[in-house]
Amino acid sequence: MTTTTDEPGPRPGPVPADGHGAPLLEVRDLRVEFHTRDGVAKAVNGVSYRVAAGETLAVLGESGSGKSVTAQAVMGILDSPPGYVTGGEILFQGRDLLKLGREERRRVRGAKLAMIFQDALSALNPVLSVGAQLGEMYEVHRKMPRRRARDQAVELMRRVGIPAARDRAGDYPHQFSGGMRQRIMIAMALALEPDLIIADEPTTALDVTVQAQVMDLLAELQREFTMGLILITHDLGVVADVADKIAVMYAGRIVETAPVHDLYRAPAHPYTRGLLDSIPRLDHKGRELYAIKGLPPNLTAIPPGCPFHPRCPLAQDICRTELPPLAEVAPGRTSACHFWKETLHG
Repeated sequence: MTTTTDEPGPRPGPVPADGHGAPLLEVRDLRVEFHTRDGVAKAVNGVSYRVAAGETLAVLGESGSGKSVTAQAVMGILDSPPGYVTGGEILFQGRDLLKLGREERRRVRGAKLAMIFQDALSALNPVLSVGAQLGEMYEVHRKMPRRRARDQAVELMRRVGIPAARDRAGDYPHQFSGGMRQRIMIAMALALEPDLIIADEPTTALDVTVQAQVMDLLAELQREFTMGLILITHDLGVVADVADKIAVMYAGRIVETAPVHDLYRAPAHPYTRGLLDSIPRLDHKGRELYAIKGLPPNLTAIPPGCPFHPRCPLAQDICRTELPPLAEVAPGRTSACHFWKETLHG
């Protein structure tokens, strides 16, 4: 699953959020800054995307591209200070989350919006059993008695494939393997049957077989609950079989969006092509693995023009002075590159 660039198979289409096809989540021109000793780091610079019910959007990019910060802003868990949302809108089921009060935002989080974090061992409370942590969701949000909440927790553990769930409900996070802990995180996100789940690098540090199991579980549960899913990752191979569309981020901006099949077939941005070329392929056995040259820019000093130009093999003078807009290059596709035609048809 993670070692080839074969095109993914077809998936069931997304379900509109209402009869008019309105998106479940729409992020509009979101901007986030971090005030640091070294200056203002512009972590998110005008990000916009939409997710419908039953749809999976994969957000890709290297570390530091703004993927997780965007998700934290959507969830309302951005550390502030030093992070501040300085512009944009986050419309969830038609309401701008940025205009909600703290208590109202908290009621949306968990019940309507949930997040699966990257490091399950750090995200789970080490001194509470997993059954108690899952049951607490029902006790706090659904006002269930403790015994009934614990029964619900056990059932949820069974649903995500934890063997001997009733016996293991009394175990603590460190007593589970990495893959089992990630299943518990998925169970916690699913507890209140939210409309949208954000999965932030859910397969990091897991071996390839367990990665596939976790991704299959997410896809199965998404179909069962008709949830929207935002999958944050740096690995194009992980999303091949589960995503409907992909948004590629670099230096806090989205540089390309496309349906998953189209992006794999022909990327329209040099950065996306570099990410695709860096995936190990079975038919390239023995060849040196491709890597994009250089490093992502310092977000306190993003270079003028296209932020990718210092690393781009197609860069010309215009790339060093003019920021390319995110323009439509085909129906349902956008690219922020002055030379997207050469990339797309190259």
